[in-house]
Amino acid sequence: MAKGDGNWGINTRLAHGGNDPRDYFGFVNPPVVHASTVLYPDAATMAGRSQKYTYGTRGTPTTDALATAIDALEGSAGTIIVPSGLAAVTVPLLAFAAAGEHMLIVDSVYHPTRHFADTMLKRLGVEIEYYDPHVGAGISKLIKANTSVVFTESPGSNTFEVQDIPAIAKAAKAAGAVVMMDNTWATPLYFKPLEHGVDISIHAATKYPAGHSDVLLGTVSANEACWERLHEGFVTLGCCAGPDDVYQVLRGLRTMGVRLEHHRRSALEVATWLEAQPGVARVLHPALPSHPDHALWRRDFGGSSGVFSIVLAGGGQKEQHAFLDALTIFGLGYSWGGYESLAVPVFLGDRVVAKASEEGPVIRLQIGLEDVADLKADLSRGLAAAAAA
Repeated sequence: MAKGDGNWGINTRLAHGGNDPRDYFGFVNPPVVHASTVLYPDAATMAGRSQKYTYGTRGTPTTDALATAIDALEGSAGTIIVPSGLAAVTVPLLAFAAAGEHMLIVDSVYHPTRHFADTMLKRLGVEIEYYDPHVGAGISKLIKANTSVVFTESPGSNTFEVQDIPAIAKAAKAAGAVVMMDNTWATPLYFKPLEHGVDISIHAATKYPAGHSDVLLGTVSANEACWERLHEGFVTLGCCAGPDDVYQVLRGLRTMGVRLEHHRRSALEVATWLEAQPGVARVLHPALPSHPDHALWRRDFGGSSGVFSIVLAGGGQKEQHAFLDALTIFGLGYSWGGYESLAVPVFLGDRVVAKASEEGPVIRLQIGLEDVADLKADLSRGLAAAAAA
């Protein structure tokens, strides 16, 4: 990072973090290093691997720039960069998994995380148990002698339950379990997992850090106690990201604060408006006072992002599909954090504890950077179509 005041605001830190232009002849951006082989000056250096860069999978100036910027945001001892948001989940789980161990995973977790746990981790001999997102300190009753990991995600990325992360982390730490958190929704701008007792913070950098729906990337940041094992697992798996994707995310990071504030403001305006619309049973947005976990969100979070869900007032898949098919600005596509608004049908049939709402079908909305008036008009078309279905 360029020289500056440690008390800089977030947008200043995002603009200047990760690299020092003076290291590269004054060029503002770091080089994009395409590398596999790294040459050594002599045999002794090669034998001892006593130089900073040894092989492309173990880091380059490009990956270091992004990892350093993320460490500064997270307050972490180290960050690994992997090829996707899902890899940011699977690599730390594999690094800390062992046959015969028990893992607790929140029932409101991102579906691909559940699929990985129910397939690969179970085949490796790991016992998987899902817990209620509102368990709080009560998670101590679920922790066993062989519980190695408690995997959290708050808010849940489809139904937006907010967990009491400090209470869960305290109970897990007392039992010697590692706490991981998928913090993609809030980013470290609005929630810092490691400051709330979490050991490993996970992000799909595909989303808000990249910001343009054209990159796949993930980051995983660990505290001092977990960094060595996380890094060893990362190196062993060889799950490294390409330099151009890394650079694109570093570039996106520079404007993330500005974009995220726009997403936050627009999403809150749309969510508040939707609460008053006929045809909407509930709006699942933690920053709304009507949300059952609003007080917990206010206690722990510094802001909200652009993703939330709505529950339609009655009906089923027919009404859900009618709503989605009537949209013209909102695209029907997965992910979030890009500049464009998106809508997806939510499937909750895989839940084992936190069951689906019986009020009506659920639709998740990503509020992009478009004008709010246009988004409201588009959603009105969807609601009218659902009512007529």
